[in-house]
Amino acid sequence: MSIRPIRSESDYDAALERISVLMESSSDEALDELDVLTTLVEVYENSRYPIDLPDPIEGIKFRMEQAGLTQADLKSYIGSSAKVSEVLSGKRPLTLKMIRALNAHLGIPAEVLIGEAAATLPDDMTEVHWERFPLREMVKRCWIEPAKDIKDRAEEVMRGLIDRAGGADTLSMALYRKSNTSRRNARMDPYALQAWCLHILAEARSRRLEGRYREGSIDEDFLREVARLSVFAEGPKLAAEYLAQHGVALVYAEHLPRTYLDGAALRTKEGVPVVGITVRYDRIDNFWFCLLHELAHVGWHLSGDISYFVDDLSLDVSSHEDDAGMEDEADTLAQNALIPEDEWVTSDILSAPSPMSVLTFAQEIGVHPAIVAGRVRKESENYRLLSQFVGTGEVRKHFSEEY
Repeated sequence: MSIRPIRSESDYDAALERISVLMESSSDEALDELDVLTTLVEVYENSRYPIDLPDPIEGIKFRMEQAGLTQADLKSYIGSSAKVSEVLSGKRPLTLKMIRALNAHLGIPAEVLIGEAAATLPDDMTEVHWERFPLREMVKRCWIEPAKDIKDRAEEVMRGLIDRAGGADTLSMALYRKSNTSRRNARMDPYALQAWCLHILAEARSRRLEGRYREGSIDEDFLREVARLSVFAEGPKLAAEYLAQHGVALVYAEHLPRTYLDGAALRTKEGVPVVGITVRYDRIDNFWFCLLHELAHVGWHLSGDISYFVDDLSLDVSSHEDDAGMEDEADTLAQNALIPEDEWVTSDILSAPSPMSVLTFAQEIGVHPAIVAGRVRKESENYRLLSQFVGTGEVRKHFSEEY
């Protein structure tokens, strides 16, 4: 038995002729040769003359004919009579939800319905109600691709964002539930929150940072160095550049309706720390406190089972008992980085908060006057005081190109 690979049409023709001869013999040797040759011919035919998959709609119609089904019988898998008619006429594309139902209940192969050889259906995340994401707002912000009948195609468009954010493992199912953990507002929409976090992670993963993050590099001295950047007019941009040099991504995205969100500390799939900010309150003092609070979470708290922090900084820490200690620590670290506690307690600025005293004290400790004014207003609970210093409308403009 002398057998060679089939590499050309002449080899193929010769193999077919040999098979015809071997089929007339019943010897063991002939049968062995026949078995090998038919395998080689099949491999060659599959590579040279691949059989195209049937059109998905034709596949559905064929199954309907086999099982004696009418269009009305497809309503439970596709939807209304109008949707069934539009799908069968090619006017409406199949959604993942439809494909799953047709595959599970009518046995139509997924690769036929998807139109790709060896295609498989993605895991069905039954806990996720895709249509509850703020899809139209996300399209408006160019976070996801626009699509006709977007509510029906919610899973498809959201999976695109999920892939950019790092894949299905990136989703924290805890974010889909009302929870008293983390500094979350009780009125927060968990789907809007998850959408914002996914966008932040996707944006972070699309950036090339100058440096690589080193565990333990964010300490009190690091926070203080970041705080000192507040004195510059371009401080927010300088902070983003400084963090990028140390392997931390700073990403701005306006908060979505019903998120009540100031900022978040996250990690990408690759382990890169990410600080997300909304600039919900466009003030200099608020920005720097939020940034340092989230950096404190990155440096002290993001590890092991804790993969994210999301913060409504207007909430009292004590209302979140599960992680009140970490939130309180992040508040303290941020506050001390902005205004060292020993400097604050030995000053008389709280008792005599004049414009000149604010300017002088801010210059002495090396931070923007808005930070000093913000702390005076908070501790005195007088938010009409020193309003000319807090820098209203002076932060978001630095990130306007990103949004």
